[in-house]
Amino acid sequence: MAKIISLVNQKGGVGKTTSAINLATYLAAAGRFVLLVDLDPQGNASSGLGINLSKLEKNLYHSMIIGEHPSKIILRTETLGHDIIPASQDLAGAGIELVHMDNREFRLYNVLREIRTNYDYIIIDSPPSLGLLTINGLVASDEVIIPVQTEYFALEGLSQLLNTIDLVKENLQPDLKIMGALLTMYDKRNRLARQVIKEVRDHFPGFVFDSVVPRSVRLAEAPGFGKSILGFDQFSKGARAYKNLAREIIGMEKKSSNKSFTV
Repeated sequence: MAKIISLVNQKGGVGKTTSAINLATYLAAAGRFVLLVDLDPQGNASSGLGINLSKLEKNLYHSMIIGEHPSKIILRTETLGHDIIPASQDLAGAGIELVHMDNREFRLYNVLREIRTNYDYIIIDSPPSLGLLTINGLVASDEVIIPVQTEYFALEGLSQLLNTIDLVKENLQPDLKIMGALLTMYDKRNRLARQVIKEVRDHFPGFVFDSVVPRSVRLAEAPGFGKSILGFDQFSKGARAYKNLAREIIGMEKKSSNKSFTV
């Protein structure tokens, strides 16, 4: 069965969607079967892979809310072995509709269980909030990656996120684990960025990925062309960072680690 990983941070602009797109792409490039789930109503992960949202007939909303089988909404990407369940603005209303539904926190969980055996990894790109959609993503997941921008206020709001993850673990998904913090938008020329890396590693010893994603114009440009960084500029620094991240995660799978995350 697939390992299901959510990328979560309620703070916007931390490279969460960029990381979801490129981690999924490089896991597929490494020979894994991967599904990217766009849980964000903005649909940036979908459009960032070249999907025209205005022409979509069905999207994640139709599975989570209406009950369509997910196989009917899965699309292929240009990378072999990499599929996507796209989002659209319909999901913005789903947050309200979910409030009155039975098992509202388990809607995505139930969707993904229908297709989990078809993949090695399922990557969820969560919205920049801690609402019901994000809760659905956490409940559906085995592990969480937290992208952390290497800038001032990097740790701002993380305590709230960690409390939310603890609540989900205590009440809804007891097996949920934090895989680690992913440092993004790193500029090695910036002394503050180096200090932030030290601070994050001090706060989360043993739970920060070795791979660090640099601040990169090429990473920022790729979604505008509907491509991952692998398809846009595979020799760029950003491409190397996500390739290393995918290798790191695959390597973690080969180890039987029983570490528990503490703040």
